[in-house]
Amino acid sequence: MKRSKSYDKNNLLLYLVATPIGNLKEFSPRAIEVVSEADIVAAEDTRNAHDLLARFNIKKELYSLREHNEKEASKHLVSLIQAGKKVVYMSDAGYPGISDPGYLLVQELIANDICVSTISGSSAFINALVASGLETKHFFFYGFLSAKDNEAKEEISNLKALRNTLIFYEAPHRIMRTFALLKEGLGNRKACLARELTKLNEEYIRGTLEELCEIDEETLKGEMVIIVEGNNEEVLIKDEEIKARVAYFTNLGLSQKDAINVVSEEFKINKNYIKKLLF
Repeated sequence: MKRSKSYDKNNLLLYLVATPIGNLKEFSPRAIEVVSEADIVAAEDTRNAHDLLARFNIKKELYSLREHNEKEASKHLVSLIQAGKKVVYMSDAGYPGISDPGYLLVQELIANDICVSTISGSSAFINALVASGLETKHFFFYGFLSAKDNEAKEEISNLKALRNTLIFYEAPHRIMRTFALLKEGLGNRKACLARELTKLNEEYIRGTLEELCEIDEETLKGEMVIIVEGNNEEVLIKDEEIKARVAYFTNLGLSQKDAINVVSEEFKINKNYIKKLLF
């Protein structure tokens, strides 16, 4: 177990900075302050980072950390911080690590006893969820489905029994395909499509998956978030299936404790009962 206080003056620290998903006014005063005080701004795309910082008259040395170089770049940033540099990292839009690079960076920082602190900001899936009209108490953020149809079908099948509201990201050129796959795999559930969030053309389309399948694709532009209601059917499940579901979620990266909590909520099963099956 490790305990670390982010703002202890003796501790090394990297800031993860959430960036606007559309409206630049959502780049907070605190984010501007933290970036302004940094020696180096690491970013998913240095061109986008340059343009954003220029809007706020901030000039900084930029360093690229993206999906294809994240492991090596993370080690380099660790060495810079250990050498006394103040470093921040930000993705193109929203939070680092949420369907964007950042996870491997955080792992490398923790492994080297460097604190990590997050500067709050916009999140497309949170914005979409709270305004969707669907249940918000328990939800499961999945992100992007596979671009391959067969793999996407399997992913959806593994989510079908979840009681939680489901959240997906999708690119405009695959949006109609994904509506069709969700309708086929989940049935005709209530759903909401949120697009162009915080921008001038922000739009929420609420209905059923069947109705979303009938939308004119030409009217759907920009970044997409799909919110789908969870499974409301009565679920009968065997002990072996319970253990398999826990294993599925741990393979996705959840801790065993979190996987047990998800399965408990999914099937309305007492957590202690699941623990007895596993241990």
